[in-house]
Amino acid sequence: MRNTRLKASCFALMVAISGGAHAAQPEDAYPTRPIRMIIGGAAGGSSDVFARAIGDHMASTLGQPVIVEYKPGAGTNIGTEYVVRAKPDGYTILINGLPIVANPHLFSNLGFNPATDLVPISGVAKMTNVITVNASVPVKSLPELVAEARKSPDRFVYGSPGEGTSSHIAGEMLSARTGARFTHTPYRGNAQAMTDLLGGTLQMGFVNTPVAAPFLKEGRLRALAVTSKTRSPLLPDVPTVAEALNLPDFDFNGWFGLFAPRGTPPAIIARLEQAAGKALADPKVDKIFVDAGASAMEPGAASFAKFLTEERNKIDPLLDKRSK
Repeated sequence: MRNTRLKASCFALMVAISGGAHAAQPEDAYPTRPIRMIIGGAAGGSSDVFARAIGDHMASTLGQPVIVEYKPGAGTNIGTEYVVRAKPDGYTILINGLPIVANPHLFSNLGFNPATDLVPISGVAKMTNVITVNASVPVKSLPELVAEARKSPDRFVYGSPGEGTSSHIAGEMLSARTGARFTHTPYRGNAQAMTDLLGGTLQMGFVNTPVAAPFLKEGRLRALAVTSKTRSPLLPDVPTVAEALNLPDFDFNGWFGLFAPRGTPPAIIARLEQAAGKALADPKVDKIFVDAGASAMEPGAASFAKFLTEERNKIDPLLDKRSK
């Protein structure tokens, strides 16, 4: 009887040890439950389109649902901090873009550091902005706009969905590279900024190309240039800033990528990276991106980390003066 009890105890101990070892390395079986993809904005925006497109495909690769959740507010900081504080087990990830680079300059008490508290998984999508003016503004080209803005600083006012967004940073970059001064007015969202641009309260805008395209066609806005290095397929006749102003290295896009909390095991990052890469290679996902005026970024954690370094080197000097 004693031997039977001893054998049972030994067996129970072995199971406990085995179970403990498995629990210490959950990445071996990852994922075993749904994954939450957090957006720091409201439903219906560009990040929502990209999150759902890539999330649905990643779910089929990972064998678990990828559930998109919204935690808007404070320039995406609420959603970002939620992921930073989440357990680093691969079940809570973030999709975000320029605010990851810009917000440390724009908020004095973030409480976290995106550069060190988040791990890049993969770039997702990038999209260009088109520099537009209201049709009533008597400016026909970007060189003319820059010349007029140099003569009359702050005459031209543009809006954005908020500080740190691609519309805001594009204006800061154009101002820094040309010496022309434009006045930035942040809004709570894109809808009101577009309403004021179309109504003439704002003279100019740095607008996502798919948003601007129908108003350009109607003649309510006039396109002067796109901010990317190459022309937009949606606006093939509109020059780039590089072409219009002879600034060959001018290249600026809005973008979105995937992140995980610091401390997430490398094996889990690799699994997520693989799933994201498969999604970005799918023609159906590519079509969703193209229809949204975007293109897929180069997949992979290493390439995304390199991209983030380049973005910080580009944007930090523009915003350093604001945080001092």
